[in-house]
Amino acid sequence: MLKNLFKTRPGGRIGDDLYALAVAQARNPTFYTRLGVDDRIDARFELYTLHVLLLVMRLRDENTPRGQETAQALFDVYVSALDHALREEGVGDISVGKKMRKLGEALYGRMTAYEGPLREGDAEALTPALSRNVYGADHAEHAGALARYALAARAGLGAQDFNAVLARPAWGDV
Repeated sequence: MLKNLFKTRPGGRIGDDLYALAVAQARNPTFYTRLGVDDRIDARFELYTLHVLLLVMRLRDENTPRGQETAQALFDVYVSALDHALREEGVGDISVGKKMRKLGEALYGRMTAYEGPLREGDAEALTPALSRNVYGADHAEHAGALARYALAARAGLGAQDFNAVLARPAWGDV
């Protein structure tokens, strides 16, 4: 019984690896230089969320138990990373729950706002949500370019074999 309690779950490692790949892409300097994303913690959160969502959607689109489990593992790692980041910033144990609830609501809101336009390939509908969330403005100059990038990344990931996505997601050019 204790063996099963401390056994490593197979999806855990892949979730860590995929999260690292999403973070690496979200940290691409081009987002901050050419697309005008401010290098602030909230803007980085937005780019991490966008890239994690793109991967989660691709994994779920596989429509297999492995795809579903891998998507869940990635999502779980992302939520755990948010919790860890709060603790590193010195948020106390009592406040972490409240802050995680707020972050969870924000995360759910972003994913809800982005998923429909991403599935429909609708840059016009995605642009205002990215403008508001990533740039903090109603009509950000580069939000349309970011929306087109996200749609191209979605298409690139969708055209890629499942195992290739796990090894090296095809994000495309920023």
